[in-house]
Amino acid sequence: MNQVEIKTEYIALGQFLKLAGVIDTGGAAKFFLQDASISINGESDNRRGRKLYPGDLIKIQGHGEFTVIKG
Repeated sequence: MNQVEIKTEYIALGQFLKLAGVIDTGGAAKFFLQDASISINGESDNRRGRKLYPGDLIKIQGHGEFTVIKG
């Protein structure tokens, strides 16, 4: 499982995808999320603005599992 460290209270899903290296630019998030299968803490969700907090578990089909940690 990959860990993604944030320094703020939360991170939006679109920003998370870029920080995790899943997409190259923030602008690509909208298009990526249209086709991607993403699970956040066991619930399907693909909203670009979804807030992710430390401890959240994100599963992205074809990219693996990630967890958010506070840095």
